[in-house]
Amino acid sequence: MGIDLSKGQAISLQKQDGGSLSAVRMGLGWQAAPRRGLFRSRTQEIDLDASAVLFADKQPVDVVFFQHLVSDDGSVRHTGDNLVGGAGQGGDDEAILVDLPRVPVHVDTIVFTVNSFTGQSFAEVENAFCRLVDETNGQELARYTLTGGGAYTAQVMAKVSRHGAGWVMTAIGTPATGRTFQDLMPALIPHL
Repeated sequence: MGIDLSKGQAISLQKQDGGSLSAVRMGLGWQAAPRRGLFRSRTQEIDLDASAVLFADKQPVDVVFFQHLVSDDGSVRHTGDNLVGGAGQGGDDEAILVDLPRVPVHVDTIVFTVNSFTGQSFAEVENAFCRLVDETNGQELARYTLTGGGAYTAQVMAKVSRHGAGWVMTAIGTPATGRTFQDLMPALIPHL
């Protein structure tokens, strides 16, 4: 069982046996919140998108998202765009895989974001989470619940950054506004 992270909490990405993790998956899951209609409740489709922005010395050098599924060096890979969500109960609707040893040495931080491409606010989303999984054995290492709803359309979820010879994950959980990772760039910079 993984650690439930709170906003700003950091965990080391070391295995219990002291070795370093080699491959991690940042998973994102969500469901559309039911809306009350005149005769019954209904849900609408909500397209949340996971992105990973790779930084070197506080400068963006690559990005992985639904229109660029693999980083230029091949170390980070998006599994594909989910237009409606639905897992929200533990499974991933979208996932980004990171092969940590293959991440170029000049990349020191990878920031993960989620945004509502269709523009709905997070008040219309429920059971949303991001989680970090050891891809070699499927063990969930950490989970961050995207709670609180709100009028915002995006969130800076978490980051992994180099720390000595290993990596550290930090849950960020900062609300933002934007439909794409490009819209979120000003919100990412303070977290580097």
